[in-house]
Amino acid sequence: MNAAATPPASVAAGPVLDEAARKRALNGLLVYTFFMVAGFAMLMPLVAVHYVDGVGMAAAAVGLALAVRQLLQQGLALLGGMLSDRYGARRMICLGVLLRAAGFASLAFAADLPLLLLAMALSALGGAMFEAPYQASIAALTDAQSRPRYYAISNWVSGVATTLGPLLGVALLRFDFRIVCLAAAACFALNFVIALRLLPKFEMPPQPPPLRHGLGLVRANRAFAALVGWLMLYWFLAVQINISFPLLAQKLAGSVDGVGAMFALSAGITVALQYGLVRWLERRLSAAQVLVLGVALMALSTGAIAFAGSYAGLLACVAGYALGAVMTRPTQQTLIAGLADARALGTFLGVSSLSLAVGGGLGNIAGGWLMDVAAATQRPWLPWAVFCAVGLSSALGLHLAPRGRAAPS
Repeated sequence: MNAAATPPASVAAGPVLDEAARKRALNGLLVYTFFMVAGFAMLMPLVAVHYVDGVGMAAAAVGLALAVRQLLQQGLALLGGMLSDRYGARRMICLGVLLRAAGFASLAFAADLPLLLLAMALSALGGAMFEAPYQASIAALTDAQSRPRYYAISNWVSGVATTLGPLLGVALLRFDFRIVCLAAAACFALNFVIALRLLPKFEMPPQPPPLRHGLGLVRANRAFAALVGWLMLYWFLAVQINISFPLLAQKLAGSVDGVGAMFALSAGITVALQYGLVRWLERRLSAAQVLVLGVALMALSTGAIAFAGSYAGLLACVAGYALGAVMTRPTQQTLIAGLADARALGTFLGVSSLSLAVGGGLGNIAGGWLMDVAAATQRPWLPWAVFCAVGLSSALGLHLAPRGRAAPS
């Protein structure tokens, strides 16, 4: 670790809540997390399968549509975060989940590429409005001591939702893809009620700072900028679970059931190991070290897919990938929240979404394109070699990046 960033001289106080209200809000966020992840997981992994094999679109075209959602959502998350700092997290969360519900419902009637792009754009706008405020709410309601444990629990809840979501999606797909879309939309409509009833309405300052204030704080934080930059390569690798992995799983398994089983395995590992493994590693390694090891394991497991000639071999690689993801998810969240300045949590967490916007967007485009190229050139190893190289570059960059002290909460 090279230079150390200086934490802000002063930070705004967190929301003034008694302990019971704080716990109620954090528990409400766990319920919200379950339906947010379940709604996404029951639909999004099936988009590539439905539009490539069901509608007949090219994998590259579907990858483009997925990239549009990724780029718009994470690219505009900065705006959602800045608006959250000015108008309040709960308002932006409520607006965002309603837009996401409308986007997923409209996907049920998207039969060609222009309509698919439009539905993805609407879904992305919703995600952009709620993602940074949601993350900022967690950061505001926790402190440096409780945050790692809460992220571990939250990611365990996400694992349960990720297990059940694809299984429910595959089951509903037997009836109609439209039913999958409407069920996913209903999860986000329910989250509107959850956010409205369970999340606190934080008091906003009488004279909110200008929107550009938070950007100035971000620019001064070198360690935060380095972390966000190297996480772009991590997200390039991580989004392959939603495009390249499902396409290969269906090809090797011979049916869409193979996609559901693959996601069930990945999520099952998360449910079984997320909390205990992360807590065990935290007692022996720093969060940054756990993150680097996790990214490296994800990269090597993805590269090993080049040598997996069967569905069983793919599942073995997915298991290694999932184990790495268990290590990376809560640690990168903890590091980002710890380096964020409490005077502009929404802006900082919105900026952090740019890593997913750029890396995830390029990953979706490259994933679909490389799968097409691999099929056309008879080089099945090509995509997995590229994904592995990108992931290992991310691990190296994260290892060498400057690490500042966590900002006070």
